[in-house]
Amino acid sequence: MSKEVLLRVKDLRVRLKATGALLFEGVDLELHAEQRLTLIGESGSGKSIFAQAIIGILPDALQTSGCVEIAGHRTDGQRSRTQPLWGNTVVMLPQEPWSTLNPLMRILPQVAESAHYVTRASWPQARAAALAGLKQLGVDHAAHQYLHQISGGMAQRVGVVAAGMGGARLLLADEPTKGLDDDSREQVAQLLAAAQGRGQALLTITHDLDLARQLGGTLMVVQRGNVVEMGDAEQVLSNPQHEYTRALVAAMPAKWSPLVQPLKPKHGTAVIPVIQGRGLSKRYATRRLFDDVNISIAPGEVVSVSGHSGCGKTTLGNILLGVKSADRGEVLRSSVPRWKFGKLYQDPLAAFPPQRRLRDALNDLVRLHGLDGSRIGPLMQELSLRPELLDRLPSEVSGGELQRISLMRLLLLEPAFIFADEPTSRLDLITQQDTMRLICRAAQQHECAVLLVSHDASLARASSHRQIMMAQH
Repeated sequence: MSKEVLLRVKDLRVRLKATGALLFEGVDLELHAEQRLTLIGESGSGKSIFAQAIIGILPDALQTSGCVEIAGHRTDGQRSRTQPLWGNTVVMLPQEPWSTLNPLMRILPQVAESAHYVTRASWPQARAAALAGLKQLGVDHAAHQYLHQISGGMAQRVGVVAAGMGGARLLLADEPTKGLDDDSREQVAQLLAAAQGRGQALLTITHDLDLARQLGGTLMVVQRGNVVEMGDAEQVLSNPQHEYTRALVAAMPAKWSPLVQPLKPKHGTAVIPVIQGRGLSKRYATRRLFDDVNISIAPGEVVSVSGHSGCGKTTLGNILLGVKSADRGEVLRSSVPRWKFGKLYQDPLAAFPPQRRLRDALNDLVRLHGLDGSRIGPLMQELSLRPELLDRLPSEVSGGELQRISLMRLLLLEPAFIFADEPTSRLDLITQQDTMRLICRAAQQHECAVLLVSHDASLARASSHRQIMMAQH
């Protein structure tokens, strides 16, 4: 007996309104209750656009054609038709949890809202369900905190819990495990998979091939807006037929050769660190993040920091940058302009003015610091970025494309220190490798110190001279 069709898509296409350029080719599919469909593919290939088109939240600059049907309701990607289904029929977990979580509310009540308003549970029942969900993913200790008081990885897990509170029939999860450590990824995967036993259909977008394998079901591989391969997840990953799929599987970080060259000692002169932290300690309320941390990074050196989500990796980097203060200890920086110390954010949308086109934002930077604007083109080419992307708003490009534009902007400054906070978490595996190769090469050529935060142990080993593991307190 076949299960109910919860998503039917026929010849769905997405175009730029201004030019008519096709961003996502026509695709046909059906997703039944208790089925799972996972999309993998290159950054900027249209995966997130596909999900946004289904749930009716495409940016104004884009338009859809074709048929979309959700649980028997013909919506065709139109917001006016889809919005009445949000919450109880379909829900989306976006790439950037901070874009949907309320910064003015504590974590527990806003997660409980979904259960209260969508399922009509009483407030005590909703709060109990929300607390149980937070506890299941190990973030119940953050129940009474605000969004700015938790890490990106913790916010990601909160977003997963909130998305599941309403019991929607169809869940669209966009990069649900980005920026999470191995244990947290396992917990999220189990939570997503468990919902299919209750009749939910799951559509997941990810660059994490291990997650794709664990979720199983059907795997769809996307390149340049086209579906190039589709089939059983285990079969596709074990025996890929398309050249691009084979390249993705081969680019897993565990297979990388070292991307950094050994540091060459300078004879006769002492190496002066670009940045040092001495005896650094930090607490939030009653929670201790770290105590008495000592760190020193030399010119051209890449140091990676790993540890469980919420252990203080991002906070340590922000203290070294000077955007947060330590409770105890001191930070010493080399005598270069402070704008030579830069950060690659986990959430690149937070690093750009939302209503200013990317080209204008870059030109502002060039004028402000007297930079060489002619370097923009070659850097775009090195990062496999199309020039026309700069004529769009930050919300009109993919998360992976915006992350690479963030890196390009930072390299324009010829920085002395880069705090790279999960810089590849939104990138496909091939682009991850290219991007980390570029960061490592820039560190060597310009004697730039790099602090790399990554939950991928294989990526950290291949991309750094030294690894530091931070403990969970």
